[in-house]
Amino acid sequence: MNVVGTTPTAAVPPTTAATASERDPRREELRRVARSTPARMILLGALLAVVSVVAGVVTSVALADRAETLDTLLVQTEPFANSAQNLYGSLSVADAAASTAFISGGLEPQEVRDRYTQAIGEAGSELIRASGGLGDADDGALVALTEIGAALPVYTGLIETARSNNRSGNPVASSYLGEASTLMQTSLLPSAEGLYQEQAARVSADQERFVHPPVFSIALIVLTLVLLVLAQVYLSRRTHRTLNLGFLTATGLITILLGWMLVAGLISATATDRALNKGVAPLQNLTTGFILAQQARSDETLNLVRRGDTREYNLEFDTNTQSLREVLDGSNAMTDVLIMWEDAHDRVEDALAIGDFNTAVTIATGSGIADSGVQFAALDNMLADGIDQARTDLRANVQLAKTALTGLDSGAVILTITAAGAVIVGLIPRLREYL
Repeated sequence: MNVVGTTPTAAVPPTTAATASERDPRREELRRVARSTPARMILLGALLAVVSVVAGVVTSVALADRAETLDTLLVQTEPFANSAQNLYGSLSVADAAASTAFISGGLEPQEVRDRYTQAIGEAGSELIRASGGLGDADDGALVALTEIGAALPVYTGLIETARSNNRSGNPVASSYLGEASTLMQTSLLPSAEGLYQEQAARVSADQERFVHPPVFSIALIVLTLVLLVLAQVYLSRRTHRTLNLGFLTATGLITILLGWMLVAGLISATATDRALNKGVAPLQNLTTGFILAQQARSDETLNLVRRGDTREYNLEFDTNTQSLREVLDGSNAMTDVLIMWEDAHDRVEDALAIGDFNTAVTIATGSGIADSGVQFAALDNMLADGIDQARTDLRANVQLAKTALTGLDSGAVILTITAAGAVIVGLIPRLREYL
């Protein structure tokens, strides 16, 4: 029997209707639980714990990378750059000493000969030391060292041939000396200079990476601290309790980490900046000045060996001393010595111009205060002392920058994990009030 006005197919099946009626209350219950204070507390605690741990891990990784780079700079990069600088300087000293030895004719002065021998020995030692500091990616440095290692015996062989002819009074000695100096100027020194510039740039780049504090890590720690404060304000309003020991402990731990980061980061960044300004930059300038002075001295003595019969060496002397003047800009003491050296050199040229070779040699190698050799030696010593002081300042400041970060990478992890645990401990009593 059908009831008029009803459609059997439109009726809702009893099982479907029952399921729908049961499902809706469950959803509502889940939503109610999700919006409840305990659920929000749990979510808040999880968020704070995750943010704290992430901040600690990120900070630890950043600081560990910073400390490792500074340690590599002290142990490997800077010593390699120093070896390259010493190699560059020793080759220049050898070239200047070799040409000076030929001015007097016959048997060269023992002092000058010893200077040449010592410079060649130091160049060989630095060549070996630099080779030992090569890394897997130092292909360019390997090529430069190989070129220097191959050309250095050729250079010393030419010098010995020139020396033998000079002792015998053969005029051909000056030709061998000129060939040796050309090899030095066109092959050995450019390779050494390229090697030094590459390593000096690497030192500078490593330093410049850390001139500023780890801003991102500090920002994460500040964010964690702000979230902790906001969470305590929320809990205070919800639970009507002003203080929460767990959250206060976490806040104190993050505050300690932030203060540690700010102080250590500031000390490290300041020391790195000083290393750049008082170490790297002066070291590069003084090294350049040292090389220019050696090359100018070599030009001066080679011009004497050739008895002033060519303008080439005199022009190169003027070019090198002009460049040296620019490098020494700001150092009045060194500039004054350079001016006195240039005055002595002008007297050498004046003597050569009238054919007075003996007077020219006396001025170039004499022991008088106004003689060229004395002024060159004074400038050479000042530059060498400046290089040593700049390197000392560089290493001292890098060591300070590294020391300031000691323990901070592991400390960041310990403090943030402890803070996350304190947050959880602080929430447990509040959650129990709702159970």
